[in-house]
Amino acid sequence: MLEVSNVQIVYDNVIEAVRDVSLTVKEGQVVTLLGSNGAGKSTLLKAISGVLYPEYGTIEGGHIKFKNRDISGDMPDAIVRSGLMMVPEGRQLFDKLSVEDNLAMGGYSLSKATALRNIERVYNWFPRLADRRKQTSGYLSGGEQQMVAVGRALMAEPKLLTLDEPSLGLAPQIIEEIFGILMKLAAEENVSILLVEQNAELALSLADYCYIMENGRVVLDDTPEKLRENEDVQEFYLGFSQHGTRKNMREIKHYKRRKRWLS
Repeated sequence: MLEVSNVQIVYDNVIEAVRDVSLTVKEGQVVTLLGSNGAGKSTLLKAISGVLYPEYGTIEGGHIKFKNRDISGDMPDAIVRSGLMMVPEGRQLFDKLSVEDNLAMGGYSLSKATALRNIERVYNWFPRLADRRKQTSGYLSGGEQQMVAVGRALMAEPKLLTLDEPSLGLAPQIIEEIFGILMKLAAEENVSILLVEQNAELALSLADYCYIMENGRVVLDDTPEKLRENEDVQEFYLGFSQHGTRKNMREIKHYKRRKRWLS
């Protein structure tokens, strides 16, 4: 469904943020992208969604194909209409608008009847939003705002949903609720998911396949089961030493200088 091949992304014609990255998301698959801050994960999602231009980022090499069509140069609205939606980091709601108005913005390209039907569909997935449909979104809790952000993306009936750090700043109970709904969507409605996460344990528990990015490139990729067996992943992402005990944060803090896959 999604094919990213040897993509290079540069900011301001100077800074190379992503170099020679390739990944694939198959139909109905949940794929996670792990990596530390500054690894290039969010930049890659923005490129896939066509929203690099506000930050003066450009795709300098490679291609991005969605449903066998090159979308590398497409505008965001065309990418949305093709069935690919992004839930950005930080939610980016219209915080002075109501929950329902925010959802309606996600269905701007639909007929009125379809948009109204899809709003009710979102309320079925997120029942607590139905109770807050007229409430100003800026006054919602962080978890409820994340639900609105996901619901807004679902309004366009995506075939592929990309999410950038959806668990950031949320309580464990809310994370479990939101991700439970996402997994049901993938299973019941055949929605493919590309998930950027720093919570490695969570990401590996959800994924069918996983990629790890460092310094703008993919350094490891495999099934979650195989990655869990990898000593580097255990040590630097799951926080375990070679003897199976958890490492303290001081030991983990300096992992970059010792990481075997970067040597």
